[in-house]
Amino acid sequence: MVRQLALNEMVDVLKAVAETTRLRILFLLDKGDLTVSDITKILGQSQPRVSRHLRLLTEARLIERYQEGAWAYFSLSSCSLRREMLKIVLQHIDVEDNLINADLMRLGEVKKERSRAAAAYFSKNAHDWDKLRLLHVPDNTVEQTMVELVGTTPFQSMLDIGTGTGSLLKLFAPLYTRAIGIDNNRDMLAVARVNLDKAGVSNAQIRLGDVANLPVEKETFNLVTIYQVLHFLSDPEVAIFEAARVMRPGARLIIVDYAPHELEYLREKYAHVRMGFSDSQMEYWLDKAGLTLEKTLSFQPQQNGNTKGLTLKLWLARDPRLLIARKTTFLTETA
Repeated sequence: MVRQLALNEMVDVLKAVAETTRLRILFLLDKGDLTVSDITKILGQSQPRVSRHLRLLTEARLIERYQEGAWAYFSLSSCSLRREMLKIVLQHIDVEDNLINADLMRLGEVKKERSRAAAAYFSKNAHDWDKLRLLHVPDNTVEQTMVELVGTTPFQSMLDIGTGTGSLLKLFAPLYTRAIGIDNNRDMLAVARVNLDKAGVSNAQIRLGDVANLPVEKETFNLVTIYQVLHFLSDPEVAIFEAARVMRPGARLIIVDYAPHELEYLREKYAHVRMGFSDSQMEYWLDKAGLTLEKTLSFQPQQNGNTKGLTLKLWLARDPRLLIARKTTFLTETA
């Protein structure tokens, strides 16, 4: 049953929307998350005035604020009912309206500036990343396998832990209603935002966060992904427990990381803390977290002369609670 708004809640929502500047802000946030500085620059209004409008929209639960270091970002509400109401309103706004048209032009300038900053970061680090990629199977091979495992049925929500450049958020965008990508590197978050903008993905949010203390509510997501993140952690088990905490009953978890290896130089050169993971170790952690391991796959390294490569592993796990509930119901009905 779809939740309905109480009369006073509906009045608050309508009051919050029924103002030109606030409607412009909502229209902009529908295109992606923005900072107060971004919105001020686009609207050409003072920061105190913009902040007041943002406060009113936040109080009406039409938008949400989250902190990323010294910056505060704003996004449309994660409440599905409010998002649906906003969708109906925003899709009827004439994009040729003079104010809206000008806002979109300035939004484009803000995104171009983000793109330039992201390109600079990539240029600085691309060489090391390219060298590391040569050690294992191409990422698109693994990603295609992930797509096949997840299937084509749409689902409500996705969390990408250690999202990096946001590639998995783009990959599964046709399937989820909303998604969040979390990373502890601000530069990578800037890259991810640019990549999602270029791909036209507006239903995914990027947030700064710690994998050991995810800034999201428990039992929220249908699909959780951890792609080549665990080998950077001194305590990967904590990240798996956090992933399990935010999974809904029946939700799936996909972990991709290295099999055990002996490339010791990866510790110093690439900050790898763990030298890969065995199937037995991963199954033990998943079981402790209350998850069931359903599938394990291996991807052998590509040939690169005499260089010793890395085997990538994929582990697919599931929160079994929904399955257990269904089985219990069946047994009760047939007893």
